[in-house]
Amino acid sequence: MPLFKRETPEEVAKKQQRELRRTQRGLERDRTSLEREEKKLEMEIKKAAKQGNKQAATVLAKQLVMLRKQKTRSYAASSQVQAVGIQAKTMQSTVKMAGAMERTSKTMGAVNKQMNPQKMAKTMQDFSRENAKMEMTEEMISDTIDDIFEESGDEEEQDAIVTQVLDEIGIEMSGKLAEAPAAGRGKIGAAASNVPTDDEIERQLAQLRT
Repeated sequence: MPLFKRETPEEVAKKQQRELRRTQRGLERDRTSLEREEKKLEMEIKKAAKQGNKQAATVLAKQLVMLRKQKTRSYAASSQVQAVGIQAKTMQSTVKMAGAMERTSKTMGAVNKQMNPQKMAKTMQDFSRENAKMEMTEEMISDTIDDIFEESGDEEEQDAIVTQVLDEIGIEMSGKLAEAPAAGRGKIGAAASNVPTDDEIERQLAQLRT
């Protein structure tokens, strides 16, 4: 077990950002001090010029030039530090993106290992075949039921016509007609027996594919 824990890229990036911010604050303090010194030299140069002391004014002017050059270099250094900070943030974002891509790749690999394309294809084929069988069965049953109800409707309509005719001629035949066998009785069981079996549906599907 290592004595010191290894820093993660995120921790290293945060540490670098803290160092850069500390450096930037130091440069800003130096510039503030240089600006105060600059104003002080400007006042001294004006004072020497008013007194007619050209030699002192010249020496002070040289110091002022050097100070301003130093302030310019401080601004340049501050810009470089800022650029380094931006670059560090960009690198940190790139590292995070690479980590996310790595985790995504591992997840996709695990999912691909769990998937069996041939098994899925067979499952889809089985589903399609069974669904087609169910649709054919439902269609045939619906047709059979429709036929049954259509026949029952015809029988009722015939009875209504016969009753109307008998009423018109004044003959009471309801008792005798009730005892007479209905024309459509016994057909429901026979119609239900026409529902195809699974083997018949399989043969019909095979014929449709050829």
